[in-house]
Amino acid sequence: MAELKKILVSLPDSLLREVDEIVAIEKKNRSEFIREAMKLYIRERHRLEIREKMKKGYEEMAKINAELTELGLNSDMVSLEVYEAILAECE
Repeated sequence: MAELKKILVSLPDSLLREVDEIVAIEKKNRSEFIREAMKLYIRERHRLEIREKMKKGYEEMAKINAELTELGLNSDMVSLEVYEAILAECE
């Protein structure tokens, strides 16, 4: 493990009691608990950041896809009109 640094953390009594209950059940100490809680918090933040970036990307791609669909539809309509004109000439 990397070099450990000591920090001072202030907690309300009720939160400290809950932490101590969990620490006792899981047979850990407060430092381990707080390290794990911090890592979990950081992982969750990263996950949320990635999710927001993906959401933004999907929204941007939706606009692009709608434009491409419109272009394709217009192209299909032109092709259909040409095809129908050819059929009409053959009759």
